[in-house]
Amino acid sequence: MALLVQKYGGTSVGTTERIEAVAKKIKKFKDNGDDVVIVVSAMSGETNRLLSLSGSISDEPEGRELDVLLSTGEQVTIALLSMALNKISCPSKSYTGGQVSIRTDNAHTKARIVDIDVRKLREDLDAGLVVVVAGFQGVDAEKNITTLGRGGSDTTAVALAAVLEADECQIYTDVDGVYTTDPRVVDSARRMDEITFEEMIEMASLGSKVLQIRAVEFAGKYNVPLRVLSSFKDGSGTLITVDRGNEMEQVAVSGVAFNRDEAKLTIVGVPDIPGIASKILRPISDQNIEVDMIVQNVGLDKKTDFTFTVHRSDYKRAKSVLDEVCKKLGAEKAMGDSNIAKVSIVGVGMRSHAGVATKMFEVLSDEGINIQMISTSEIKISVVIDEKYVELAVRTLHSAFDLSAETA
Repeated sequence: MALLVQKYGGTSVGTTERIEAVAKKIKKFKDNGDDVVIVVSAMSGETNRLLSLSGSISDEPEGRELDVLLSTGEQVTIALLSMALNKISCPSKSYTGGQVSIRTDNAHTKARIVDIDVRKLREDLDAGLVVVVAGFQGVDAEKNITTLGRGGSDTTAVALAAVLEADECQIYTDVDGVYTTDPRVVDSARRMDEITFEEMIEMASLGSKVLQIRAVEFAGKYNVPLRVLSSFKDGSGTLITVDRGNEMEQVAVSGVAFNRDEAKLTIVGVPDIPGIASKILRPISDQNIEVDMIVQNVGLDKKTDFTFTVHRSDYKRAKSVLDEVCKKLGAEKAMGDSNIAKVSIVGVGMRSHAGVATKMFEVLSDEGINIQMISTSEIKISVVIDEKYVELAVRTLHSAFDLSAETA
């Protein structure tokens, strides 16, 4: 008998028919003798509907009231799923985040979990109940409803699994695992049986949409075995764990990730003096704009060109800020390009394999793809290229590093 925490996303519970199908799936685990805690998202499209309602009232709603509104989506789902479970003789009880006492800080719309009191959950589990918990939400010290931001339901599930010391945290979604790259781009992309926390964090941060990076970081921190599975077909999914044993010695690259949500900004002819990087980036940071890759080139004339990337949605705002910085610093000019993308290869095996970067660069060069920026860590190499070459780059790298299903 195992203690499982299972999370079902919006598409998994998108209709009452799907909710009833999920209930039948859960009952099978219960009939096998497992204790089960369920975390659910709002029904697909519901959060966007609530945001639209909010927008029709106010362009800038108060964070507290927005959280009160958005938290209702998950409340609907937990009630319906508990009803469906009880209907098929699988005793269940639903809880909002506040009823469980998932305590957070008071950063509305992006709160972080501080503590969880699971005494009620343990009592219900001991009584043989399936516990259904609303994901994405909690309460602060003043009992105000808070929400956890993007990927919040995944984070709720992992946090509950950590506190309950669950045997596994299972994330059910509309895909059947983590693939070597996006199957919509590469037909022969392979589902991985296992991937490490390190690799999954990199894949998530570099563009893979299967899991939110915050949930993976949480799972890695508390060593919670995390598995990605499909709600719609049976299978073992992908297990995210600490290591993959001896396989690391054979595989240099585990996957190829890409992200089109990128824009590049460059300030040309800046004086090469101590502190110049902070003078360029501080005004960007003050506008709450996240910077990703950074490259600085110093010329013989003691002038430097400073290039960095931001989310494409922040491009216009960042360019406006950089134009002002350019004037203040007496730089030659500020330039930008929003037609770029980032392509990355990821693998813990890079630590024990030489020549991975050289191979990547040669493969792209052979296809006539120019590399504009490079960023590396122990287990990933990222390059910025022209957006029109993204799919070609991904397919070529996927093939070059033998990641396809038929070559595995």
